Amino acid sequence: MSRISVTHFTDPGCPWAYSAGPALAVLRWRYQDQLDWRLVTIGLTEEAEQYARRGYTPVGQALGQQSFRRFGMPFAPQPKPWVGATARMCRAIHAARLQAPEREHAVFRALQFAQFTTPLVLDDDGNLAAVLAEVDGVDATAVVAALDDPAVSEAYEADRAEARTAAGSPTEFQGKAAQTDGPVRYTAPSLIFAADGGLSLEAGGFQPVEAYDVCLANLDPGLTRTLPPDGPLPALEREPDGLTTQEVAAVLTRSNDAPDRTGAEAALVALLAEGAVRRTGLGDDALWIAAA
Repeated sequence: MSRISVTHFTDPGCPWAYSAGPALAVLRWRYQDQLDWRLVTIGLTEEAEQYARRGYTPVGQALGQQSFRRFGMPFAPQPKPWVGATARMCRAIHAARLQAPEREHAVFRALQFAQFTTPLVLDDDGNLAAVLAEVDGVDATAVVAALDDPAVSEAYEADRAEARTAAGSPTEFQGKAAQTDGPVRYTAPSLIFAADGGLSLEAGGFQPVEAYDVCLANLDPGLTRTLPPDGPLPALEREPDGLTTQEVAAVLTRSNDAPDRTGAEAALVALLAEGAVRRTGLGDDALWIAAA
């Protein structure tokens, strides 16, 4: 079976990365086990003062979420006590990876949801522990205790360095790189697809799912391309930690049609009535999980 490695540069504190959730859900469904994902944390800021110096405020951050609603992910715009740095969240991902590598994606998602749908500031270790305590299969206390361990620091710094190698890349060419703390870095989310033979293609920064699909089609037209399911349940069964309404709608979309969010939600509500799914309120939307 053909396989493609995917390097995913991201940061749980970035609203663009969060808003890419529907496109990434489509990739996971469409190509399933043919994609080997590797998450690289950018570490957008080490200290909250970096955001303060750039003019960020809690009110401005909350109001800024309004413009991202058009992409369909859940939000709950509310001013946080302060604008937090993202380094501790990224370190938590590495600490969780070392403890339970199969739960890395769940931890990343939990941090995103908490960042954009709760008033919690996630450069506070107590708040981090509270969020991670809700993730099955993760020892939240152990993860937070390990945030500054040498192994976690080494892994985190290696990711930061890798994320800051975008100079001269296709991502920079498209104007989708950034230079906020020295070297030119990849923005979140940036994906690099690499085939077994060494050929690679970049889709830097926020992109539509069609851009990713074109990259994969050109890298390996021998991949198996799974068609959208007839309803939400098969998609949810492959995502044990759940999908948002817009993510489900995106997975169900055929060809170049626009996602039918209303239709997807109606199908989800019908499954809820049958007891086939569970619904958890999340900001101004919900997370849907297969009951089984």
